[in-house]
Amino acid sequence: MSKDKKKNDEGYTPRKAVAYSTGQIADQAAYQAFTVLVFTFYFSIAKIPIILITFGFVIWSFWNSFNDPMLGWLSDRTHTKYGRRLPFIMISLIPLGIMMILLFTPPVSIGITDITMNFIYFMIMIILFEFWYTMYSLNATSLFPETFITAEERIAANNIRQSLLVIGLALGIILPGLIISDYSDPASLPEYQMFGVILAILIIVIGFIFIKFTPREKAEFSEDYKSTPPIKESITICVQNKSFMWYIPTEIANWFVYTMLATMVPLYGKFVLGADATQTALLLATAFLSAVLFITILWKPVVRKIGTKKAWMISMSIWIVTLVPLMFIQDVIGGIIVFFFVGAGLAGSLYIVDLIVSDIIDEDELNTGMRREAGYYGVNAFFLRLSSVLVFLAIGPLFIIADWEVFDPNNITPQIIFTLRALMCILPIIALSIGIIAISQYPLHGERLKKVKEDLKRIHEEKKSKV
Repeated sequence: MSKDKKKNDEGYTPRKAVAYSTGQIADQAAYQAFTVLVFTFYFSIAKIPIILITFGFVIWSFWNSFNDPMLGWLSDRTHTKYGRRLPFIMISLIPLGIMMILLFTPPVSIGITDITMNFIYFMIMIILFEFWYTMYSLNATSLFPETFITAEERIAANNIRQSLLVIGLALGIILPGLIISDYSDPASLPEYQMFGVILAILIIVIGFIFIKFTPREKAEFSEDYKSTPPIKESITICVQNKSFMWYIPTEIANWFVYTMLATMVPLYGKFVLGADATQTALLLATAFLSAVLFITILWKPVVRKIGTKKAWMISMSIWIVTLVPLMFIQDVIGGIIVFFFVGAGLAGSLYIVDLIVSDIIDEDELNTGMRREAGYYGVNAFFLRLSSVLVFLAIGPLFIIADWEVFDPNNITPQIIFTLRALMCILPIIALSIGIIAISQYPLHGERLKKVKEDLKRIHEEKKSKV
């Protein structure tokens, strides 16, 4: 057994959790920047009409239906001296950093915009970003359930993980507001590009730290790649898992809300609340910083006491209540107060999701005899990107109805203001209500989950004895 594998077999330690959690910084920085900035950039800076942006994300979703499960399947059946996950993280890190520059470098300068060229560039960039981001993210995330096996280990490690998440959020959300003076002003193009360069450097440097220190694959799982089924069968196993398929609608609902809020807040902040770019960044930063606080003081003890299923239902209910004021607030101060409490519901989702997916993967190992983290996270990533498409399928028609098909900052009508409020409040509330109904049917909890954990402990001991 190698030194790295022996070290990873030692069980949970705070140092081990910190080493793993550094990967979240690069992950979150990249995706937060993509989510918050790309729509506003291509709509208001590159001047692509909303109908083309919507069409572009629909095509993107078709790409994801192949890209995400394929990358997960490839990871599960990979075997190297570095394990299954680390080689893909190594390969994807530098391209992911470079994508943060290319995303904000359209081929046609603003002022003589050629819509066709900018649209084609937009399509190529979001597809390439998705490929490299998914390769990095699903492999980094797949390390979580196979590194921290017991429920107590996962809860403790997840607490540290979410704390380090703040750094990634700051890079993806707060840093743009410090560099970009106005998210919707074409004159801000060089500032977007400067931000992309800075973020690329930070992602690559932090990613190398993660690669150096993150725990390696456990010895008892090193032979599981041999049993990985063909890709079609792998996907079929996932979608036939009842626990997974009751989880998926809830995850789609939560990700829909998260993506909608992050995507719309630059326009909502400016045109509804009168916020500048820094103040807009502060709104999202307030929500995520408060989320970290609520994870520690609220959701960690709640999950320990009542389990993930009930805790998630409660968190979505709280989230619904805190979204209501977004239909009525008028200024930045009101926005900061509301977004602080929005973080309470958001925190539950951030904290609980990977705990539930880890339980589902445990159940799958019990049924199949192998661990297929990346297979599940690959299919999960497809559904997450589907939720992003639903966001743009909602934004597109409502912008057209509000007569805002092409960005015009000088003609903001009451109908546009109402549309921005509805996208931030009414649609998210509907989505979360659906999520609550779906997770109420989730079967993997209570005595059933307890039995899975007991049986899995025996299986892991058997695997260890064969190493």
